Amino acid sequence: MNNKIENGVGLGVRIERLMLSPGHNYFGHKGGPAGVEPINEVDAVSCVAGRGLRGDRFFDYKEDYKGQITFFALETFEALVATLGAAEREPVVLRRNVFTSGVDVLALVGREFELQGVRFSGAEECRPCEWMDQAVAPGAFEWLKGRGGLRARILSDGVLKRGEGVLHVG
Repeated sequence: MNNKIENGVGLGVRIERLMLSPGHNYFGHKGGPAGVEPINEVDAVSCVAGRGLRGDRFFDYKEDYKGQITFFALETFEALVATLGAAEREPVVLRRNVFTSGVDVLALVGREFELQGVRFSGAEECRPCEWMDQAVAPGAFEWLKGRGGLRARILSDGVLKRGEGVLHVG
């Protein structure tokens, strides 16, 4: 991921995978067993400004929620599973919504951006939780610190689809 993000310059990005889950498996489960809610891979997601992804567990979670949508770089996931010897794991275990290639998603923290005609505001890193050691492999929680993906707010309605896109920042 050597693609530098510059304001006003389009950057070729690919949406590799899209995920939705109707319920929580880790959020709110500390001290107890993980939930068993499915996470479904889809070809497209409906982004609703200020509310989240239609059909996802965080849709209408609370006003101005920072995690209306989450992004994760597929290259980071591939490095994670290679480092931990967990090549059999699929990105779905991270429970992030959008898996991209070609962009350092953490470079979008504090910036507004547009992808496939939908506008977002990068809010903060999607910090990993201790469940990652169970979901991926022992050591995942520590490895993911500072690499956990991006939490963002949705600023405009639209649809994201798997495939090519151009990222515009600013």
